[in-house]
Amino acid sequence: MAKYKIAHIKEQGQQMIIAPLDSAFNNRTQQAKNDFMEAFQIAATSAGLAGRVALIWKSGSMVHFMAPQPWHPFFRSQGIYQTIMANINKELTIN
Repeated sequence: MAKYKIAHIKEQGQQMIIAPLDSAFNNRTQQAKNDFMEAFQIAATSAGLAGRVALIWKSGSMVHFMAPQPWHPFFRSQGIYQTIMANINKELTIN
């Protein structure tokens, strides 16, 4: 089991469960990233957290994310990684 610090926030009327990940996540295959996101969503729902999961990570100076399409402008905003890190408010365990 792994524990992740998350930001569970409401932005633009949407409940977001955002997991900042380490840069190694960038090296995973797209299928592995998709599988991880699905497992994270299942764990969040099982923990009673409302909303959809989004993943965010840095690789070098670049910020990457996986999120529902309507959220992309939010995740592309300037300083988003720092904003997410400042809003960490829960911990989620993934099996």
